[in-house]
Amino acid sequence: MKRRKTLKILVVENHEDTLQAMKMYLELEGHIADTAATMKEALAAATENTFDLVITDIGLPDGDGWELMRQLRERVPPVRAVAMSGYGWKEDLEKSRAAGFLAHLLKPLKISDLEAVLRKIEQQASAEAPAGRSKRRLVAQPA
Repeated sequence: MKRRKTLKILVVENHEDTLQAMKMYLELEGHIADTAATMKEALAAATENTFDLVITDIGLPDGDGWELMRQLRERVPPVRAVAMSGYGWKEDLEKSRAAGFLAHLLKPLKISDLEAVLRKIEQQASAEAPAGRSKRRLVAQPA
């Protein structure tokens, strides 16, 4: 798949194999991927860096993705993020939407679902930050 824009992405996942697989896939697709295994690590990374996208698991050892999103928006607003979880009940999807996630992807992740989200974000990022202009954080839009 041809990429229009390289995204800087923070992947937050406590399952090491999944975390490394996501990082490898995103980098093979031409993106820059940083990783965090906990909410604490993710908050530190987001404070020190600017990301085009945060992809986070909902179930984290020191909190959940919804709380992470709330704290990210307080500390480094605005932020664009995608939730991923093994749970896809209506209540989970609504909670993700209310938290400001762009999408809620179900695990195991389907590459086609991830690619669709990445394409949408690449298009928005390209439109919002034309070449030669300074990079700015992107606002999350509910799905």
